[in-house]
Amino acid sequence: MFKPEINEIKKRFTQSKCAIDRICGCYVDAEKNKKMVFKEPFLTLPEEDIFKYFEIFRKALSGTIGKNLVNLEFPLASEEEGGTQNTLLKLRNSKLNDEEQLEKFYDKIIDSYNYTGNYLILLIHDNYDIPMKTTDGIEVEDGSDEVYEYIMTCICPVNLSKPGLSYFQESNSFANRIRDWVVDMPEFAFVFPAFNDRASDIHSTLFYTKDAADFHEELTDMLFGGTLPLTAKIQKETFQTIIEETLGEDCEYEVVKNIHENILEMIEEHAEEVEPLSLGKQEMKRLFESSGVKEEKLSDFEDYYDAAAGKDMSLQVSNVYNKKAFEVKTPDIQIKVNPERLDLITTKEVDGRNCIVIEINDSVEVNGIPVR
Repeated sequence: MFKPEINEIKKRFTQSKCAIDRICGCYVDAEKNKKMVFKEPFLTLPEEDIFKYFEIFRKALSGTIGKNLVNLEFPLASEEEGGTQNTLLKLRNSKLNDEEQLEKFYDKIIDSYNYTGNYLILLIHDNYDIPMKTTDGIEVEDGSDEVYEYIMTCICPVNLSKPGLSYFQESNSFANRIRDWVVDMPEFAFVFPAFNDRASDIHSTLFYTKDAADFHEELTDMLFGGTLPLTAKIQKETFQTIIEETLGEDCEYEVVKNIHENILEMIEEHAEEVEPLSLGKQEMKRLFESSGVKEEKLSDFEDYYDAAAGKDMSLQVSNVYNKKAFEVKTPDIQIKVNPERLDLITTKEVDGRNCIVIEINDSVEVNGIPVR
C-alpha cells in the first residue's frame, strides 16, 4: 500500500463515509490477564465514542512508508491450513463473529506482545464499496464493482491520566483531579488484507509501529511470519557501512559528496512517482560508478552489499538520506549544509594543513548576531 491507497482508507474513518459493522476489544493488564472482552455493532456506539475510535484508526495509518508503515508479503507456507495468513483470512471471513477465533487471536497477541503496562487490543471489520475512478482521478460513486473487506487491529496502551488540580462545578472549588485509565494512540496496528492498487490483496498486509526502530519482532513473527525488512535506523547504518567498506581508506570527501548530490538528483526525478524510491544492489552500484568510485574499488562491492544488507534487500532512500541537511563533523566542529548547496563546501590544503573551506556569499550570523 502506498500513500494514495492509505489515504483512501483513512477517509473512511469519518461519520459520513463509515461502514464499519463491528468492533471487538480485549483489555489486558500488566500481568497479561484479560480484564474485559467486548464485541458490538460499531455504529450503535455513542457519537462521542465513535469519533475517539476514528482518531485511533487514522493514527494507525499515519507515518512514513518504510519507517512507521511497512508493507509485508506473507510467505507461501503461511497460506496453508493453520498458517499465519490463513488464520487472519479466517478471522476476516468470520466478520469478527466467531468467538473462538477471537479468543485464540487475543491469546496469541498476549503471549507474543512484550509490554510492561496495561493495553487494549481493538479489532474492526469493514466493507468498502470501491468506487471507480475516471482517468483524471474523479470518483464515480455509482460505479463500484468490487468490495474491499478487511480487518484492522490496533494495540493501544492504557495509562492513568496525569495527576493535577481540577475545577469541580458542584462545589465551586478546585481539588485534586480524579485519575482514570485512558486509552492512548496505538503502539502497533495492522490492516489485513492490504489494499494494493485499489484492490484487496490477501497475500500482503500493512502494519504500523509507533517507534520506527522497533518492529515488535516477536509479535510480527507470530502474526505474519516471513522476513521483516530492516528498520529505518538499521537501513541508514547499513548504507553507511556499504560506503565505508567499498571505499576503504580512500573514502574521499568529494566522492561522498557526489553520492549525496546524485541521490538528491534521483529524488527530484522520482518526485512524481507514488512508490517510494529504493536502492537495490545494482542501483547502488550504478550510483557509486556515477559518483566517481574507482572501478577497482567496486570489484568486491557485491560481497560488501550482501554482507551488510542481504542479497535481495533494498534500502529505501528516505531512510538512508537526509534531504534536509548535509552534515560534516570533526571531533570539535559540526557543519550542516543545505544539500542543494554542497558546492559551497570544498576541501583544500592551506599552509600545509587539510582544511574544509566554506564559501561565503550571503550574510553571516554568529549566535544570531550578524557579522562581517
